[in-house]
Parts: sequence; C-alpha cells; structure tokens
Amino acid sequence: MDFEYLDFEYEGDVLVVTIDKAGDPLNKVDGQMHHELTHLFPRLQAERDARAVLLTGTEDAFTAGGDFSWFPELSKTGASSDIRLDGKSLIWDLLDVHLPVVSAITGHAIGLGASIALLCDVVVMSETARLADPHVQVGIVAGDGGVIAWPLAIGPMLAKRFLLTGDPISAEEAVRVGLVAESTPDAESCREAGLAWAKRLAAGAPLAIQYTKQSVNAWIKQTAGSAFDLSTALETATFSSADHKEALAALNEKRPPEFTGE
Repeated sequence: MDFEYLDFEYEGDVLVVTIDKAGDPLNKVDGQMHHELTHLFPRLQAERDARAVLLTGTEDAFTAGGDFSWFPELSKTGASSDIRLDGKSLIWDLLDVHLPVVSAITGHAIGLGASIALLCDVVVMSETARLADPHVQVGIVAGDGGVIAWPLAIGPMLAKRFLLTGDPISAEEAVRVGLVAESTPDAESCREAGLAWAKRLAAGAPLAIQYTKQSVNAWIKQTAGSAFDLSTALETATFSSADHKEALAALNEKRPPEFTGE
C-alpha cells in the first residue's frame, strides 16, 4: 500500500521509518494513521533488503497518541470492534517482525505511540520527549498494548503507577527504571543513537539475532496474550461509557472531568 504518514529510506543495511504526519507536528493517531501503522509491520515482515529497522518520529513527537477529534467515531456501531481487531493485529505483527527494530523516541510518545516504541527491541529516548499512556485520563482502558509493554519492561507494580494515573515519565527516569536503554540530549542525537544501535544489530549474525528475538517474543506473546485480549475487549467497552463521553466533553470545554463510573 502507499503510505502518506510514514517515510522510508535506507541507511546502508538499516531501513529508517519516520512517522511524519504533514500538518500535524504531534503525529496524532487518526483513522488514516492507525490504518498505516496497522499495515507497517506486515511491510517490515516482507523486508529483504535491510538487516535492521530504525523507527522514529519528528522532533516534536514519535506519536503523541490519539486525535481526540477522531474518538467520537469509535463509539459508532462496529467501529470500535474494527479498531480492536486492527489494534491486536498491529501489536502482534510488530512482535513478529523478523528484523531487529530500534525505536528512537525523538519527541513525545503517548498512548499507542508509547506501546509501539516500548515493544521494539531497543529503545532510545530524547531528554526533550515524554513517554506516557494516559488512556485512563480520557475514561478508557489502555488496550492498545500498554498493558503489555509497561509491565514487561518495569514489572506490574511500577507499571500500574503510570497506567492508572497516565502520568508521563522523563527520559532520565525511563532509563533509571529500565523502560529505555539510553537517553540523549535532543531529537537529533536521539536519532543518531538509534541509528548507531540499528547499525550495530545489522552488523551482527542475522540468523542468531533474528531467532533469538523470535524466541523472546514468543515468550512475550505466550505470557501476555490473555491480558492483551482482555484489555482490548475492555477498551472497546469503555469507548461507549459515560465517563469517556464526559472526558471528551471536558477537554472540549477546557474543564476538569467529573467521572461517575458509568
């Protein structure tokens, strides 16, 4: 398929994929972006010219989460179920990419953006960026991979500290707790560091690296599969909740939400 929001270029043996949504510096996820991200990882599974992948964003954002103007569409009959199926495919397809994938969080990675970045094989992050999964702040469950990515990296207890509040984490703190491998001062140095990691992996023994990744990711899928299925189902349910509608109304009216548990 043709990609409008994703740019592809080769740096030697590394395929660099840049998320760059023209006219939107935050790279927010709308229907088209979600569609393209869903098709990105099958495209990478078919890649035969590169030996590693660098996935990155712009200076302002890797992707800063969902576009709130798109959210009302998800409450329509059938829409949230379609997104649920696409979302599950997106995460599993990411884990099934045979090549090592490095994510360079050059700018904010929020919600789905955080999940994608954290489920890559090596993660580097700019000190100008913030990482967060604020699904609960808009009254929905973190069903797009957050319940897998965060607990796998830092354990369930610490993961809940961030998933139940939606609080952001800085690059310095993310390195300290083990969410990311390396932090850099700014977006440019983050991309350079990510490319260096990708080139290092590309120079390694391909079969050994790919099969090791496949084995680890099989454990991830086996361990987290039931939790992921539950979270996507519950996210679908909360898209039609009164609390979610209240959260969107509060955002539009620039006031704190008043949640009722309905």
